[in-house]
Amino acid sequence: MKTRYKIAIAVALTAAIAVPSTAVAADVFRPKPTEAVPFVTGDTPSIADGVAIGKNVSWYKSSGLGPSALNTTPGVSAEARYIPTDVFPGGALPAGVTITEAQSINALMRIGENLAKAGLSYEDVTSMRVFLQNPAGEQAADFAGWNRGYRQFFANTNLATGATMQVQLGSVAGAPKVVNPARPSRFTIEVENLPVNGWLVEVEVDAVYPE
Repeated sequence: MKTRYKIAIAVALTAAIAVPSTAVAADVFRPKPTEAVPFVTGDTPSIADGVAIGKNVSWYKSSGLGPSALNTTPGVSAEARYIPTDVFPGGALPAGVTITEAQSINALMRIGENLAKAGLSYEDVTSMRVFLQNPAGEQAADFAGWNRGYRQFFANTNLATGATMQVQLGSVAGAPKVVNPARPSRFTIEVENLPVNGWLVEVEVDAVYPE
C-alpha cells in the first residue's frame, strides 16, 4: 500500500493527492481517462475539496453500512449494542469516547471488510456519504465524535512529509488504527432516523480500482 501511494503521488493517480496549483490556476486540468484525482487544500485536511474521475476508471459503490451488533452484554441499550467490543472490551468506553465515536469505528471497520471483498482498501476510497442520528437524549448529532472515528481510518498522514499524524480517541491522542493518506470527498448530514434501531452512524463509499 505504501508503494502504491508513492507511485500515486508521483503520477497523480488514486490516493488523495494535491493537484498542482499551476494546473488549477490555469483552469486546464482534466483527469486522464484512467485517473481519479482528488483536489486537496493544505497538508493535513480531513477531506478533499472534490475528486476528478476519468471516463475509463473502474470504480465500486458500497451500500450504506452501519455498525455491527458486537456488544452482547446483557441489558445494554440499543445504541450500546453497536459498541465494537473487539476495540472496547466489555463495551466500556475510555475517557472522552462517545457512543457515536465508537459506532463510527465499528461502521468503518465494516466498510473496510466490504472493500476487501471487492479487492479494495481504505486507500482506494474517493468519496463518502455519512448519515448521523442524534444519540438518545441529545439535541444534535455528534459530528465531533464521528470525525474522531473517521480519522482513525482516513486522512491521518501529513501530505507534505508523509508522516503519520496523532489522532484523537476520545480525549487521548495516539496512532491511528489504519494509516491512510486518502482524503475522500465527503458529505455528512444529520437525519431523524436510521433504518436499524440503535444505529447512530451509516456510511456509504465510492472507491476506485488502482490502475
